[in-house]
Amino acid sequence: MDPAHKAVLRKLRAELCSQLMVSESIVPVLFQEGVLTHAHVEDIESEPTDTRKSQKLLDILPNRGPRAFPAFMQSLADFSWIRDRLVHELRTEPEPRAADACGLSDSVLERVLSDQELCRLSFRLGAEWEAMLMDLGLPAEAVFRCRSDHSLSTQAAALSGLVLWRRSGGRSATARRLLQSLQAAGVHESVLGEVLTPPSS
Repeated sequence: MDPAHKAVLRKLRAELCSQLMVSESIVPVLFQEGVLTHAHVEDIESEPTDTRKSQKLLDILPNRGPRAFPAFMQSLADFSWIRDRLVHELRTEPEPRAADACGLSDSVLERVLSDQELCRLSFRLGAEWEAMLMDLGLPAEAVFRCRSDHSLSTQAAALSGLVLWRRSGGRSATARRLLQSLQAAGVHESVLGEVLTPPSS
């Protein structure tokens, strides 16, 4: 999910949880669009109140990739005032400047990472590697395969997923896109800066 979308959901969390009734239309749409799995739907519906159901949904959405927010907006057909509120917040909030925080130039951010750089990054990732790959748009099945093929090594699983993402993304698999997903997964921007500007020998 885009960092700006993640931020606005976090900012309006209390308001969304108090006004939405997710079971009637929102969850079915998100399931239909492939944003939620059967397991997600069961987790949400197991909550005892509408507020708790909404909280559970908002816990899940930020880690469901780039299609999650557009699909969520689409699901708000019966809650047009909420959709308008989200649109207003997105228009008035300044976009996060992750590039400033990691100190990388535009020319560096627009290039595709090498095998060596992806390897260095994979060593710096922990449990958040799956959320990052999902935000990059890697299918859940591919992430699961990376995890099962490399069950003894988080680094190897993360590297496998990063290589798959670069192969499928081609020239659009840039450092800038990677930076956005690192941010969405809660990884500090400086991690990418360290990967792309290794200490000189």
